[in-house]
Amino acid sequence: MKRSTLDDPRHYLNRHIQWLEFNRRVLEEARDIGNPLLERVKFLAITANNLDEFVEIRVSSFLQRIEHGSREISPDGLTAEQELEKVSAAMHVFVRDQYKCWNDELLPALAKQSIRVSSTGELDAKAAKFTKTFYERRVNPMLTPVTVDPSHPFPHVLNKALCIALLLRRRRGGNGKPYFGVLTVPRALPRLLRVPTENGGVHYAFLQDIVSTYASKLYRGYEIFASTAFRITRNSNLYLEQEESRSLLENVDSQVAQRRKGDAVRLEIEEGAHPDIVERLVSTFELDDSLVFRVRGPVNLQRLFHLYDETKRPDLKYPPFVPRQIRVGHDADSMFHVLRRQDVLVHHPYESYDAVVNFIRTASHDPRVLSMKQTLYRTNSDSPIAEALLEAAGKKEVTVVVELKASFDEATNIRWARSFEDAGVQVFHGLAGLKTHAKLALLVRNDPDGKIRRYAHLGTGNYNPSTARYYSDFSLLTSDEAITTAVHNVFNYLTAYAEQPNYQPLMVAPRDMAKTFIFLIDREARHARRGRPARMIVKVNAVVDPPVIQALYRASQAGVEIDLIVRGQCALVPGVRGWSSRIRVRSIVGRFLEHSRIFYFENGGKPEVYLGSADWMQRNLYERIEVVFPLKDPQLCERICTEVLSSYLADTRKARILGPDGTYARPRSVRNGHGFSVQEHLMRVAAGNTDSRVLAVRTPQVVYTAADVKPGPVVHPPDESDAQDTANAGV
Repeated sequence: MKRSTLDDPRHYLNRHIQWLEFNRRVLEEARDIGNPLLERVKFLAITANNLDEFVEIRVSSFLQRIEHGSREISPDGLTAEQELEKVSAAMHVFVRDQYKCWNDELLPALAKQSIRVSSTGELDAKAAKFTKTFYERRVNPMLTPVTVDPSHPFPHVLNKALCIALLLRRRRGGNGKPYFGVLTVPRALPRLLRVPTENGGVHYAFLQDIVSTYASKLYRGYEIFASTAFRITRNSNLYLEQEESRSLLENVDSQVAQRRKGDAVRLEIEEGAHPDIVERLVSTFELDDSLVFRVRGPVNLQRLFHLYDETKRPDLKYPPFVPRQIRVGHDADSMFHVLRRQDVLVHHPYESYDAVVNFIRTASHDPRVLSMKQTLYRTNSDSPIAEALLEAAGKKEVTVVVELKASFDEATNIRWARSFEDAGVQVFHGLAGLKTHAKLALLVRNDPDGKIRRYAHLGTGNYNPSTARYYSDFSLLTSDEAITTAVHNVFNYLTAYAEQPNYQPLMVAPRDMAKTFIFLIDREARHARRGRPARMIVKVNAVVDPPVIQALYRASQAGVEIDLIVRGQCALVPGVRGWSSRIRVRSIVGRFLEHSRIFYFENGGKPEVYLGSADWMQRNLYERIEVVFPLKDPQLCERICTEVLSSYLADTRKARILGPDGTYARPRSVRNGHGFSVQEHLMRVAAGNTDSRVLAVRTPQVVYTAADVKPGPVVHPPDESDAQDTANAGV
């Protein structure tokens, strides 16, 4: 088989269509009657939020490439124009299904629970009086009516702002000439209003209905003969030009402010809107009809988060889950004593993120800690970790690498960066052109025995205690000399561009990570050809990098059994005879967001396990600073295999299996039709209510008994000659 066939577009799924498939799996959770009702509402809101970001970033990128005349072809053989056509068509189908879920499934189910979302015309007298008073006191004073004419140009509509468009006629004069009116509803107003009713129960009304109902009070002297709610989504990519006169922080801050005014890339408007309104908006915002979405309901389903938060019905939500507390010592000396003796692995959200917060907080208070270094990609606005770093700034050397370009978290990161600078922290923003996505913390301590030692935290997820309650991630606390020295070198790379020949035992992108992963995959292929044990289990958020996919195809053809657990996009085509028949792909979507990255290599009977911040995407491997780290402790490796990976491969309730045609299907349920959920299993393990082991996992071609796994030595990243040998070892 010629190597060139690895580039055949038939062997790649479109990554953007695959992202929409992921969002459809989230929508399936909204439609799943096995989930608590309000959780289903929340899942629907999540799909709307996800789609907003997809349009703001990905659809905008298509339009830019088309505008710039790009001739780039995607791995599946499509031009930007063809991709946009395919994606917009899929988006229309998806949006239709979103509103079908809302109108035909969730609204009736909510009504059966005495939770109603009503139009203003459906409200009883008490509710109508309440909404009128709310409008007069809270809404009306904040609205600015605009009538578009030569002296009143079309107002600038901010990104994703709720707007009302109106067709007007003057009651006197005007000769029946229609006028166009626009109301922009301030973000400070709640989009979903809870209203009291005569019959009790829980009732809500959408703000867009309330404003439309009372709009005539703002347009006195006009007759309103048509009105509709609409929303414009704008290009939210940041365009940064390096200027000597401006710092990166100033540059990003300026671009974030401009984001709300980017080019329009989508119009959402109520179904049945007057054709003249639609035509005027399409013309004003210069949109193709393929980017106009006519919706049967509120123009922003993301506002359903408010319904979830405001409805106090615990019987319609997931039962509360309290993570297991992992206490590493009772004070600074005992904590560091434990870490000198052993590595500590914490699995979030099943085990509390407090262990990480306490690691940083204890270090900030400990006079023996001489310096602290930290990366921050996404954190919350009231982050206890950031507060601990601020507190430490007056007592020891503190260095923080703040990534200013973390999409949609730029403003929060800018605020923290300025607070750090004001407190005397050394603040860096990584390397030009590369986002810092690695999750690293490094402490230097003068221990009681007089030795200076380093201690580190390495993670798969952000330093964000809020999201750690519902993101699945891992944290490693360690004093391993090789690992902490490598982390030290990574920080030198970030702050001074001081490059090392390698960062063993870590993989660091963009320096050597892609090369090392391909080496490890091809090594499995060599083991298989020589009859040695060869197996891979990989859990990531995305698999879209063509060189990695090609290496996986080669390994499959060589006889390596490969299981990929991919939450989101997967451009690899699995299960094709003679090509990828030994590759199986599954996705888990459930109560918690699957975010951890795990890499297991059988390695001829000497298994290796790695964790890290990187997915198998071009942006992670070549455009970001990422770190993947080994698990050296045999017990921790065995835990990953027996408690975690085996459980993910056993899931029959929340798993979906990717077929060669790019669609996903649920596996056949077992155990009397109830199935097995990995997330529920891990919650029971955390609560101490079940054995952590899932002893055997059956796949179509292999039986994997995780309890038999014994970890082997950690591989060192190959040098250039090794990489060349690997490149020449194709199937």
